[in-house]
Amino acid sequence: MSDLFDEYPMLIFALESLLALFLLVFIVVWTSSGKKKITRAHSTEQHKKQKPQ
Repeated sequence: MSDLFDEYPMLIFALESLLALFLLVFIVVWTSSGKKKITRAHSTEQHKKQKPQ
């Protein structure tokens, strides 16, 4: 494995950048799905409050 990195030293940077990109996408998707869940829960609560009127 170290022979591979000795032969292609930029491979480490490529792997690190792919990992950073994956983490960025994961964090964005995770946080945006949380906002959707909160919005859905909030809108259903408002909808339930409006029905008895």
